Amino acid sequence: MALISLQNVSLSFGGLPVLDRISMQIEPGERVCLVGRNGEGKSSLMRLIAGELPADSGRITRQQGVKIARLDQEVPLNLLGTVHSVVSGGVGRFMTLLDRHHDVSSRLADDGSAALLVELAAVDHEMEAAGVWQVRQQIDTVLSRLELDPDRDFAELSGGMKRRVLLARALVCQPDLLLLDEPTNHLDIESITWLEEFLLASSFTLLFVTHDRDLLKKLATRIMDLERGSISSWPGDYDTYLRRKEEMLSAENGQNARFDKKLAQEEVWVRQGIKARRTRNEGRVRALVEMRRQYQARRQQLGNVRMEITAAGLSGKLVAVLKDVSLGFGDRNVINKFSTTVLRGDRIGIIGPNGAGKTTLLRLLLGKLQPEAGQVRLGTNLLPVYFDQQRAQLDAGKTVIDNLGDGSDFVEINGRRRHIIGYLRDFLFAADRARSPVSILSGGERNRLLLAKLFARPSNVLVLDEPTNDLDIETLELLEDLLLEYRGTVLVVSHDRAFLNNVVTSTLVFEGEGRVQEYAGGYDDWLRQRPSSLAKKVPVREVRQERVKARPDGPRKLTFKETRELEELPDRIETLEQEQRLLYETMADEAFYRDNGGAAAAARAGTRLHELELLLQEAYSRWEELETVREEFIKK
Repeated sequence: MALISLQNVSLSFGGLPVLDRISMQIEPGERVCLVGRNGEGKSSLMRLIAGELPADSGRITRQQGVKIARLDQEVPLNLLGTVHSVVSGGVGRFMTLLDRHHDVSSRLADDGSAALLVELAAVDHEMEAAGVWQVRQQIDTVLSRLELDPDRDFAELSGGMKRRVLLARALVCQPDLLLLDEPTNHLDIESITWLEEFLLASSFTLLFVTHDRDLLKKLATRIMDLERGSISSWPGDYDTYLRRKEEMLSAENGQNARFDKKLAQEEVWVRQGIKARRTRNEGRVRALVEMRRQYQARRQQLGNVRMEITAAGLSGKLVAVLKDVSLGFGDRNVINKFSTTVLRGDRIGIIGPNGAGKTTLLRLLLGKLQPEAGQVRLGTNLLPVYFDQQRAQLDAGKTVIDNLGDGSDFVEINGRRRHIIGYLRDFLFAADRARSPVSILSGGERNRLLLAKLFARPSNVLVLDEPTNDLDIETLELLEDLLLEYRGTVLVVSHDRAFLNNVVTSTLVFEGEGRVQEYAGGYDDWLRQRPSSLAKKVPVREVRQERVKARPDGPRKLTFKETRELEELPDRIETLEQEQRLLYETMADEAFYRDNGGAAAAARAGTRLHELELLLQEAYSRWEELETVREEFIKK
């Protein structure tokens, strides 16, 4: 039985419906990814499922006793107290007793007075009478699994750690359905890989929204697409979804073209006059009226973002040279004796934990911050623009137009004068939205507006600090293409692994204790090149990829067993790939879900696909390792 089911549900905030008579359901064990453009209503749908928002019409059926928890996109501003008090807030009515017990226990650690012992006994009695002990054990378990210090002040935590605390708050009620809205926002890469492994290993039923394509590909057993008020379900993996969605849109466009041609023909006919009003033609007139109604009701597909960066003249060949640069704050050494050279056209990614100093390094590279030791030399003719992750360059009290034009109705893009409304339409702002105050925009809309504002300025150095937060996947992919065509220099801080792989040519990585190391290539290239001491922190599935780096001290001959293994590996790889291919084809067929137990079968198939991926990675790594040993011995 479905955990939750929606039948013909509609929701509107004025204007076109956000949800237009949608029907859907979620089965136990599924991990469903909800995709769609910014502003399509994904967060509203999750709030509706969680019971935080009423539907305008339709029916929502929840399994009796089902527990639903939701992790929101943004960290609430009104949460105060310790980590323990915030997490225990997830179990509502027990919160006061749990907080009292934790407070008295903490004080007893420093003061073993008789009065505190009596108070603790009284609280224990109240908790036992209310049946709270099981809840207390669950809170302790979740805090331990998520590696959280219960006595830390929540307000002092980094954005990533706050998100982890809020996840713990959602988990303590042991939800049957967990709703995650952009769970990787503000998390660093280490936290994202931890979350990925945690969710894969858990048995939670998930409905999640994410722009992180790696997370989507690894977690989702089904994809639901929210577009133009309607929802469609796509079983199988993300690549299959993209292919089948393209096929569906192509068929829809063809059908609309045929409809529009017939409508035009009927409009010509009805304007012929008296012939159309004869009795025998009244049915044709009624059919035309219905066609007009259908045409007016048709929701056009949202257009694609069309971004263009205003180019300036080329900078000098040298953009920045750092030599033995050091900088710290108080007794904390942020950057220690770091040297690098940035050349025109470089696209450099900066990787590191939250709070490591990534933004500080950006400011050093731009000359906005002076080092305590070492030298920073900047190149000539630099025109940088800076995308800050806090979006401080936007005035929330002004409209979208005023933020972009500063009172002018026109912007100049690469020598062309454009009306501001037309330019904003390229960034998917309709005319009425362009006149709205920034304060009511979603996170994705604010990011698009800031990109529009920055790209209107001439530049030859783009500095992007977490530009991918809240952007939908289509906009993200277009931004990647734009950066690849940009003739200037790109410096980008990002936790999006796919974005780094697709855009950057090198990475600067914070490795602890002020060490910043430079690596060629993107995120995956860094994984292959990094020191083994850092690889220990990465989940098993990634450590296996490092196996190929193990090398003997000198050339040696393969053992008999290794020779047999090398001979058998191609057949083993072919067998695994064939099983993987067949499983993908099976999951792409809707009959599979109808005839094999639905969500449970999908979950089993998804788990097997993950296992096959690991086995293939290991097999390829082992094959490369043994081939290298054999070739080195032959060369000797």
